Amino acid sequence: MHKYFYLVRIQYLGYRFHGWQKQPKVKTVHLMIDRTLNYIMEGKYFKTLAAGRTDAMVSAQEAAFELFTSEKIEDFNEFLDLFNHNLPQDIRALSIEEVDKTFNIIQHSKVKEYLYLFTEGQKNHPFCAPIMTTILDALDIELMKHGAKLFEGHHNFKTYCYKATDQGVYQREVLTCEIVENTLFKANFFPEQSFILRVKGKGFMRNQIRLMMGALIKLGRGEITLDYIQHSLTAESKEVMDYIAPASGLILHSLEFE
Repeated sequence: MHKYFYLVRIQYLGYRFHGWQKQPKVKTVHLMIDRTLNYIMEGKYFKTLAAGRTDAMVSAQEAAFELFTSEKIEDFNEFLDLFNHNLPQDIRALSIEEVDKTFNIIQHSKVKEYLYLFTEGQKNHPFCAPIMTTILDALDIELMKHGAKLFEGHHNFKTYCYKATDQGVYQREVLTCEIVENTLFKANFFPEQSFILRVKGKGFMRNQIRLMMGALIKLGRGEITLDYIQHSLTAESKEVMDYIAPASGLILHSLEFE
């Protein structure tokens, strides 16, 4: 049935969605994508498969899905214009390209970069809520920067997997983990200073980045130490991180396929 294969890149604000994956009786990004495609393709056969799933309220600067069709898309610009015209305003299609049948969006090696946008020490304008987490406590940002660097490299991330079991593969590599001042996202209602946790790697487990951010927030509050984080990344660690940072600060920033 599948004759043509396309890689479609999209971006979306996740604040009003229950994540990517379709679920009964709730609005998800995948539901809106498929509903729009069904309309613009006038009921012709298609199937969509995502590069990965995001949780409820998580946004994406660049996500991707594979589109399988039985009929060739002749004009990519026309397709994108029509797709965007009918998508809800918090989802936008960025590009479409044809791939061959050997391309598998799940199995093809990919590097993901996530950003976690946050601020500390003050109550912010309510308009910040969809993409920025406000930590009301004062945080030791310099200490958190040191803590973030401890996550880089090959470690056992079992402490940072939600509901981890003894069967999981927890030895993972984080290519980049750093806290920097936010210069990417700007708005006149943003606080004067905000920060980004930037994490890059090939594979992340359920809630891994939000649990890592949770540990860094606890570090910034003085509730745990650098030694605690270092030990939590060893195979001997029995620690379970009990604080998951809020979802709305998390943004899938980019995807790179090899």
